[in-house]
Amino acid sequence: MAVSKAQQKAQNKWISKAYDRINLTVPKGKKEHIQAHAEARKESVNAFINRAITETMERETPDKAEQGGAE
Repeated sequence: MAVSKAQQKAQNKWISKAYDRINLTVPKGKKEHIQAHAEARKESVNAFINRAITETMERETPDKAEQGGAE
């Protein structure tokens, strides 16, 4: 089913309000490896990158208990 120009404009407007964009630059050839990795796990490249960022940040953020007390 084709999307009308009005529908596309409305969707782009909503996306610009709901999301921030980050441009990612990778070395030649790495894009294909990222796409294959995401596809093998049945997820989009965007979902894979978001999951990788979230998991890394959780792993690298010290736990409050390790900081010497709870808030």
